[in-house]
Order: sequence, then structure tokens, then C-alpha cells
Amino acid sequence: MNKTLVTLLFSSLLVSSLYANSDEHSKHHSSWSYEGATAPEHWGSLDEKFSACSNGFNQSPINLTEFMDADLPDIKFDYNLKATQILNNGHTIQVNVKGGSSIEVDNISFELKQFHFHIPSENNIKGKSFPLEAHLVHASADGKLAVVAVMFEVGESNKVLEKLWKDIPQNAGDSHEISFEDLDAILPKNRDYYRFNGSLTTPPCTEGVRWLVMKNSIILSAEQRDTFKKVMKIPNNRPIQDRNARVVID
Repeated sequence: MNKTLVTLLFSSLLVSSLYANSDEHSKHHSSWSYEGATAPEHWGSLDEKFSACSNGFNQSPINLTEFMDADLPDIKFDYNLKATQILNNGHTIQVNVKGGSSIEVDNISFELKQFHFHIPSENNIKGKSFPLEAHLVHASADGKLAVVAVMFEVGESNKVLEKLWKDIPQNAGDSHEISFEDLDAILPKNRDYYRFNGSLTTPPCTEGVRWLVMKNSIILSAEQRDTFKKVMKIPNNRPIQDRNARVVID
């Protein structure tokens, strides 16, 4: 098997792991968690495939601070958001979307595969934690990954969450087929962003992920925050990781 084929197969497996269906998530739910003997501080020793969780040098999330000024080009969003499924995989609430939404970064097209949520936020901005963080996960044709992160502040009710939380699955492994459109409000109107090189924030903590963190937050109500908190039962945020020598571009 040639090197190119091996690389493509690995990339395909990595991307597939991010969009696994609820049955697969349920099957692996016990292998890692956010508390006890399978909490984040133990992830790297739970499975050799998770070694990057403890040995990696470019892990996410981080505290975004000490920025390097740069003229970052706009992210080219081409979104036609249509939700097809909402699932509780035991680690988060994930919304799968119909194909056809993408971003362009570094002249590479990344297709949006799903978005999901963490409470409280995983990344911090200038030392500040937020009540909720959404991760919009994208993949290129050859398996490269890019995550757009959006922070939430408590305020008025969020129209996107109003739609989604009506069908929020209460138990790990549950999922519902849904058909929602006009979900662009999951992004702030001003799409200025920070950028850094990081990893998946869940096992296997694979590195080489482009992180694009929106500078501007959006809102959710206290009731919507509490609904998600009740379903998750415990915080589902990985602790802040060492920044090491990485640059955060402003």
C-alpha cells in the first residue's frame, strides 16, 4: 500500500470518527468522560490511540491572549444551514447538517459536517470563560480539519437554540431526525476572528486542527443555558491546555 493511500485512509478514518452516529457514540461512551477515573487528566492513559491527549504540544482548548497582530483574511462562509439530526452522544449535544455548507481558509474548502456545544466554554478569551461555546466542525476533501468556535453570553433567547432545544435528546444515545433551516444565527454578524493551531478537544486529541475563534459572542437565555446543563448533568469542557510556543493571530 503506497504512502498516499495510507494517508488518505487515515484522514478518512479521522474525519469519520467526528461524525459517528449515536450507536457508535453509545458504544464508546464508557471509554472516556469528564469526571472520575476517565476524566480529561486520564485520557492519555486510557488508550494508546489517545496518547496525544497527554503527550501533544499543540492541544486545545487554550486561553487566547498575547496576540500577534496580522491582517487576517476574511473567512469565506458559504452556508446554507439545514439541520438533519440532533443527538446526545453522552459527551455533548450534536447537530448534524445536510451537505452544502462550507468555509474557505488558506484557499482550501472545508465542508461543515456538524456542530456541537460545551458548557462552560472550553477556550477562554483574555482569561474569560463563557457560559457556552459552539464548535462548528469542518473537513476538507483530504481530511484536514477546521473548527469555527462561537462564544455565548447570557441575554435574550437565541432563535437557533429555540428550534434545537425543542427536540433536545435527554439521554445518552438518543437522537431525533429534524428539519430546520435558517440556522445562520449560530454565527455572529461580525465575523472577525482569532486563529491558532490546535487539536480536537476530545479523544483522540488529534493535532493539526485549524482553530478559528469568533471575536464576537452571540446570546442565549439563562433558561436555554440551564436546559443544556440539565441534559449534560456535568460540565463537558476540557480544561485549558498549555499554549507552549504557539502563536495566536489577531
